[in-house]
Amino acid sequence: MGLPVISLVGRPNVGKSTLFNRLSRSRQALVSDFEGLTRDRQYAEVLLDNNIACTIIDTGGLTNEENLVDSGIHGQVLSALEESDVIYFILSARDGVTGLDLDIASKLRRLKKNIILVCNKAEGLKLQHANEFYELGLGNPILISAEHGQGIDSLIENTLPVLPEPTAVDEQVMEGISVAVLGRPNVGKSTLINRILGEERVLAIDLPGTTRDSIYIPFEREGQKYTLIDTAGIRRKRSTHHKIEKFSIIKAIDSLEKSHVAILVLDAREGVTDQDATLLGMISDRGRALLIVINKWDGLDDYQKQEVKRKLDIKLSFVNYSSVHYISALHGSGVGKLFEPINKSFKSAGGKYSTSVLNKILAKANQAHQPPPVKGRRLKIKYVNQTDVFPPTFALHGNHLESVPSSYDRYLKNLFIKELKLSNTTINLEYKSSDNPFKDKKNTLSTRQLQKKKRLMKFVKKKK
Repeated sequence: MGLPVISLVGRPNVGKSTLFNRLSRSRQALVSDFEGLTRDRQYAEVLLDNNIACTIIDTGGLTNEENLVDSGIHGQVLSALEESDVIYFILSARDGVTGLDLDIASKLRRLKKNIILVCNKAEGLKLQHANEFYELGLGNPILISAEHGQGIDSLIENTLPVLPEPTAVDEQVMEGISVAVLGRPNVGKSTLINRILGEERVLAIDLPGTTRDSIYIPFEREGQKYTLIDTAGIRRKRSTHHKIEKFSIIKAIDSLEKSHVAILVLDAREGVTDQDATLLGMISDRGRALLIVINKWDGLDDYQKQEVKRKLDIKLSFVNYSSVHYISALHGSGVGKLFEPINKSFKSAGGKYSTSVLNKILAKANQAHQPPPVKGRRLKIKYVNQTDVFPPTFALHGNHLESVPSSYDRYLKNLFIKELKLSNTTINLEYKSSDNPFKDKKNTLSTRQLQKKKRLMKFVKKKK
């Protein structure tokens, strides 16, 4: 049996994400006074008591609007409610009971779920002053301040009795191969993930910027476990007018740090933009295994396809280790073929190689091209060993390796990638010069050497 599930539900800007962060002791959900910030479901495991754990879900704010985004949010909230054992219905004590609160309460009462009425932003408010919340017909309100941590203990005390069969918590880790899906807004990242999962797991509509948080989604395919990370679309800095979107960029970069493999999704209709190249540079700098996915490929004619491939060759030459895949996330063509390169990339980036194999490659490199002289000194690389994975990191030991030319560094990287048959991953090379054992050591002369030195000095003085 899985962990009990608690969903946080309410209208926008009542403090759902603040309470989520307070309970999870994290900043996983973005928090701001900007309404409608949370759009997708956000999951976290929390320990409510010494040995009682549960999963909490942060949801988007419910409204009575009928626009495209709000309709998608309502669908996400309904999905969260279906997964839930307990529902926190969150209101703002500062605003009192609104008409929208009454509408939401009416819908929640129809569900056969345990509902706890949570009045947030209730600093200094006494229970006898909260009579208006009883009209919702959901029992006694729990007064809290999620921002200041007030009333949280009381909320947990009221939650524990209605949790079904709690289990001991294990430390939450991302299982299997973690794959970050990156790209500019509206290139089809969420649609691709929904196609892979076969369900409407993340909000996917034809509107830029609908994903604000990074969403972690575990699943299994053919016995292999994966964790997909759907990230916020990243724009140029001058396009990030809202502070919220800048936070989303930080979270997307953080997701990249936690991933094993990165998938960069490009829009075939727009070709390769400068921002796409910037994203590739960011992935390359962090050394992540990389797949480039060209989405919406089925909508192009032959000439447009040739143009896209030509621009790829020009702008993406610095990540020539990455494979390129042409798909249609909307129709599913080519999506199933992504798993084989993902698995190969994971094995390559996480591979461990023996010192003997690495030194044979180094010998081949030295035989084909000797290291060039730098400042009149010939570089000498004596041996190599592996020090890390994701990406594979090799330490090269020798003399005068403080300033290896970039051309020779590229030569060594390409040779190691070729000889080790690495797929879609780069490597890091660390150069370590041998220390001079006599550096900063004063030579102590013996008595005989001191006498000889004195006679020599006398001789030199007489000559003058």
